[in-house]
Amino acid sequence: MEDKPGISQELQARFGEAVLAQQLTRDDVPTFWIAKDRISDVLRYLKSDVEKPFRMLYDLTAIDERVRANRQNQPESDYTLVYILRSFDRNADIRLKVPLLGESPAISSITSIWPSANWYECEVWDMFGVSFDGHPHLRRILMPPSWEGHPLRKDHPARATEMGRYELPVEKEKKGVESLQFRPEDWGMQRQSEDADFMFLNVGPQHPGTHGVFRIVLQLFGEEIIDAVPDIGYHHRGAEKMGERQSWHTYIPYTDRVDYLGGVMNNLPYVMAVEKLAGIEVPDRVKVIRIMMSELFRIISHLVFYGTYAQDLGQLSPVLYMFTDRERAFEIVEAVTGARMHPSWFRIGGVKEDLPDGWDQKMMDFVNYMYPRLKEYDSLVMQNRIFQARTKGIGQYTTEEAIEWGVTGPGLRATGCAWDYRKQRPYSGYDQFDFDIPTGSRGDCYDRAVVHVGEMRQSLRIIEQCVKEMPPGPYKANHPRTTPPLKERTMHDIETLITHFLNVSWGPVIPPGEAAATVEGTKGNNTYYLVSDGNTVSYRTRIRTPSFPHLQMIPLISRGMMIPDLLAILGSIDFVLADVDR
Repeated sequence: MEDKPGISQELQARFGEAVLAQQLTRDDVPTFWIAKDRISDVLRYLKSDVEKPFRMLYDLTAIDERVRANRQNQPESDYTLVYILRSFDRNADIRLKVPLLGESPAISSITSIWPSANWYECEVWDMFGVSFDGHPHLRRILMPPSWEGHPLRKDHPARATEMGRYELPVEKEKKGVESLQFRPEDWGMQRQSEDADFMFLNVGPQHPGTHGVFRIVLQLFGEEIIDAVPDIGYHHRGAEKMGERQSWHTYIPYTDRVDYLGGVMNNLPYVMAVEKLAGIEVPDRVKVIRIMMSELFRIISHLVFYGTYAQDLGQLSPVLYMFTDRERAFEIVEAVTGARMHPSWFRIGGVKEDLPDGWDQKMMDFVNYMYPRLKEYDSLVMQNRIFQARTKGIGQYTTEEAIEWGVTGPGLRATGCAWDYRKQRPYSGYDQFDFDIPTGSRGDCYDRAVVHVGEMRQSLRIIEQCVKEMPPGPYKANHPRTTPPLKERTMHDIETLITHFLNVSWGPVIPPGEAAATVEGTKGNNTYYLVSDGNTVSYRTRIRTPSFPHLQMIPLISRGMMIPDLLAILGSIDFVLADVDR
């Protein structure tokens, strides 16, 4: 990571008193508080003018500070805006915070600096009520247009039982339907050109090609796409709000449901962030088990992508074969964890239990089975002339455009950028494994499929190494905040029994602080940014998912394409709506 004094001195020299403070965090990401009226200048400088610039807006979120008790050495604020930038040249992130005062604060939009800030700013306004002056169309994005209040404020109810009885009178239903009607003028669109009328077509919000409850409104000239407006939020379940009401350990099952095809891959960044806050170092055996199970779920997720993508383009057989192979993988998951899609098997400080007898043979049988199957699928799908005709040259974007829009994972690597979080910033011991980073060259739909297929082969390589080199040792850290705690002394005396009971029921008390942990998820970089106020629950749980910025890019890569091309583009992105809406 970039040395903190270096960037600190650069900012202080350039902006002086606009840099209000530097904050120490548990994740060692350089964190600076910036004056509200200078944040746009600082962001422009970091994106374009600083040496080895921070070209990606990785995340933008907020914190309601009004009831937080532990804020030592932080500027006064009712709400805090948090900007996270990434520099690929430095292989480093930087976190900028802006203190905001008042019940309904406002700040300048940065959509003129990063177009990807559009949805993030809408989300902050929707969830927290922070306005962005100069935003092209500030609106509800996850909640219905008729929703009252801002759900991630601390005074907003966290449970349905805290709210009044839901009623839907005729007038309210009528207004709700009217609010969903698309008005081109709201989006700066014209209903006609000089010589023709445009057609507006709803795709979704329940269409097989949208891979979930997702709506996209197309502006068409014949079958040519002039523009597109993605409409998300139909799958929003309040995952971040639930993270701020559940205890640290009881929230783990909720993470499974974010990228619901990624299984334990969702648990990993969350438990790693909690472990950073708690100061827990997990044993080597835990690290390797976590890697092995995560890579198995990467294959499971990519098989869904592979089969359904071929189906989107007219092939009916591959999805049946690949879902059968997915069942083979689930048999291993079930044998190891006792569950299938959502095992919720990782724990704070370790995993639920040690590997069962015979796990290694099951893993190797699957590895030896999948290598020839993937070769068979190459000829069935990737070498199919119709599949290639439908995907090559479609939905293209460059590395620069990918970085500008916050694209990570296979979508970024398809442009030729060999950037993989497991290689660039190894976590959980990935630096001890030998694997390659598949890349494309054109950044089109075909290359995104090429990268997914290549990643499955690399995951098999990693799993094979895990089986052969699994270290001995405990499956859980010997730390007082490991959850659930070790049981050796549970019945030794009443004090240890009470401590065990409290850790199981209430969970650990995590020291005040904040930390983020990121993994190379199935669809891109997935981050959990957690703030602890020294309690048994998280004060702020932020989930930065890869699919959210990926869908925002759809209009850019769809303009000038045909309607069938849109379905190829949607399938190639490899998203699930729970990952978008949370």
